Amino acid sequence: MSSFSIREATSDDNPALARLHFKTFNETHTLFGLGGPTYATREGQYRRKFSETDGSWFCFVAEHADGELIGFAVGEPNDDPLYRSCLNKLYVLRQYQRLGIGSRLVRHVVDRLLSQGITSMLLFSQADNPSILFFDALGGERWLTDKGEFHGGYRWRDIRALGTQ
Repeated sequence: MSSFSIREATSDDNPALARLHFKTFNETHTLFGLGGPTYATREGQYRRKFSETDGSWFCFVAEHADGELIGFAVGEPNDDPLYRSCLNKLYVLRQYQRLGIGSRLVRHVVDRLLSQGITSMLLFSQADNPSILFFDALGGERWLTDKGEFHGGYRWRDIRALGTQ
């Protein structure tokens, strides 16, 4: 495997992060016939996010040794009193999947949450996402409806086992 590192994203990453999000979203979700937001939409979204200075939103990127961004994860607070955070986004370029990058990105998000005193987390995906088993492997509890249906939501009541702290 080529070497990569994980670091916190900065506003300087905005164009590369927007390109990465555009590409990874389409790699994942066009399998279902869904069209994703354009690069310009993603770039605007990240420009707005990076302009927020309250520290609630954060993003970690996986960077290839050549400087190319190959994956990212976003964490942010959640208003639910039982699940105070959300792993809002987690994407890795298809050719770099199954190399441990996603797990390392999740650990970075979890470590940040734990440093803020947050010990629970939600994640929302699609039930038919081919990568959904990754969240099962991370110990996520499938969030079922009252009728026992699974729509892609996961919850972790205690994320401490996922972090390195």
